[in-house]
Amino acid sequence: MATERFGARIAPAGLTLVQELVNTHAVERGGGTDLLADRASAEEWLRGAAREWARGRGLDAPDLSLSPEDWEALRNLRATVDEMLSVPVGERPATATGTRVSVRRRAQAVLVSDDEGRVAMVPFGVGGAWLESAVWSEILLAQWTGEWSKLKLCREPGCRSAFYDTSRNGSGVWHNVRTCGNMANLRASRSRRKIPAQADDGAGSGPKPANPRGALPA
Repeated sequence: MATERFGARIAPAGLTLVQELVNTHAVERGGGTDLLADRASAEEWLRGAAREWARGRGLDAPDLSLSPEDWEALRNLRATVDEMLSVPVGERPATATGTRVSVRRRAQAVLVSDDEGRVAMVPFGVGGAWLESAVWSEILLAQWTGEWSKLKLCREPGCRSAFYDTSRNGSGVWHNVRTCGNMANLRASRSRRKIPAQADDGAGSGPKPANPRGALPA
């Protein structure tokens, strides 16, 4: 799966599908390719991700294929969700219940119930339409439960993988402290060492006074 390439903490339940979509991007370190680079690889990823999602939800896996239009829509959907996760947690909008929503995109889902009265939201459509329905449904549920604020993008510019923040105070910024966190700390340490060195060079580069003690000439 896409997220396994990063070794990032995996989101719970259906939110994993959203995380998986974002993490299909190319991996700069390690040579991992973009899983949506062509229609064949995108379809292979989608079918695997849909099977895992259906298994977690106790549903039958949909049989999915992608048309050229679906493939392009899939890449656009990834860019949209990535942009949403780029917003700092404290600045993300709250659940839209009770407020008027300015509709930019539409996706359809079906509400189903069982004999015990349990209700579930099931994605509707085929191919790319099914994935859009599933992704927006899972984001909606995550906003309701508060889990949406725990799905983040790694702060390391060369990584930007989606990870699930399990820290108690929600302060996690790297998908892995030992890798991306250490790289960021190393850059900061080098930067701090450069500043004093530059200051020393600047202090010794100017013209020296002819009479440093200020004494009058004899």
